Amino acid sequence: MSALLGPAEVRDLAELLGVSPTKKLGQNFVHDANTVRRIVATAALQPGEAVLEVGPGLGSLTLGLLEAGHPVVAIEVDARLAAQLPVTVAELQPAARLAVVTADALRVDAVPDAPGGSRPTALVANLPYNISVPVLLQLLALEPGIRRVLVMVQAEVGHRLAAEPGSKVYGGPSIKAAWYGRWRVEGQVSRQVFWPVPNVDSVLVGMTRHEVPGTEAERVRMGELVDAAFGQRRKMLRQALAEVFGSSAAATAALEAAGLDPTARGEMLGLPEFLALARATGA
Repeated sequence: MSALLGPAEVRDLAELLGVSPTKKLGQNFVHDANTVRRIVATAALQPGEAVLEVGPGLGSLTLGLLEAGHPVVAIEVDARLAAQLPVTVAELQPAARLAVVTADALRVDAVPDAPGGSRPTALVANLPYNISVPVLLQLLALEPGIRRVLVMVQAEVGHRLAAEPGSKVYGGPSIKAAWYGRWRVEGQVSRQVFWPVPNVDSVLVGMTRHEVPGTEAERVRMGELVDAAFGQRRKMLRQALAEVFGSSAAATAALEAAGLDPTARGEMLGLPEFLALARATGA
């Protein structure tokens, strides 16, 4: 018996559990073993490194990570899937080390140790498409020990995370994610490896964490400024930030104090500029 799931096993498990993949939960289950092994190889993890996985679903990627010798902490919101995952792993890879947390990843306030006592230092996941960016940012803020990230997301989201200032897809997520490291698209994923087949393309996007450039208070303040700037992205910053600072004149003064052009638009500024603004206005 294969140590990974194929199309027949995925459908059998779903039928056993009475699970119909839903758009609400962003569920698209991977059923191709070669794709799973390619994701694990692309992650390029250290031997035995513990991994945090979000949305393991029926366990396709979980089994791939375990097969490669990585202890896994998996967070799954669907109680049926969370209960079945250890059963599936016990049948296919009885020596594997897995801990399952039944929870909404957007609401967890702590991540347990992996079996054996090590802390997860990598995040590898097929993220639910509808909440991929919020989940990613939440977990990176929660777990400063995560050094490597490789996630499968909707192609549009992946390119946005990796975008540079001035590009058409550059936006708030690009800047907020850049706080933790430099992101890049590391692979394409065929629609045909999912069940059901999604109507969007997918990519692998990843980063290796660098030292964060400021304090937690500065990160939060910067996020507020970024949200305001991109909430009205076609407006000049002095207009887009007027509500945050109380008036266009006050926004102009704040921007000039940070050494920024009040007539620029948010899409032309990178993380250093938004951080300078946060610092100049009292994070």
